[in-house]
Amino acid sequence: MTCDALPGQRTRNGANCIASEREALFPSGVFQQRVFTRYWLPVLLWMLLIYGGSGSLLSSQQTSRFLKPLIHWLFPSLPEASVDRTVGLIRKGGHVAEYAVLAVLVWRARRRSPNSEARLWAWRDARWAFGLAVAYAATDELHQAFVPSRTGSGWDVLVDASGAAAALLLLRGVGRWQKRW
Repeated sequence: MTCDALPGQRTRNGANCIASEREALFPSGVFQQRVFTRYWLPVLLWMLLIYGGSGSLLSSQQTSRFLKPLIHWLFPSLPEASVDRTVGLIRKGGHVAEYAVLAVLVWRARRRSPNSEARLWAWRDARWAFGLAVAYAATDELHQAFVPSRTGSGWDVLVDASGAAAALLLLRGVGRWQKRW
């Protein structure tokens, strides 16, 4: 099936040009499975990784067992209070990084949904990715409130949200700098 319209335009019968060509190449079920596997499965796997780290495995007590000796080894004259602050900064940096990755993965999946054509940049996709990342951060902190070795914190949701926002803004800036959008 060929399309007489430009990408993103409608054909004479009102069908989306890209969608009609896509349906001719792949039956809708196969295409949707490929989209899910390629774009949404990484989002779900990353969310599972975050959830796994929300248990006692990556609690402050557990991570301090190897971070403190590492920092002492790297900086032997560093006072204990500075070591504790450094461990805290590393842990918060982990929050920023994991939610930055989540936001970018959601943005990537959102812009490749089966019912829409591939877009270069749309603020609605960034807002959607940011909202989902913040909502997941809130549920993650709620989960941590029920883990004996962890505490849920609203401040951590703000840290997570800042990571998601920073990643999306950086993505937008790099894309504009490279003239992708």
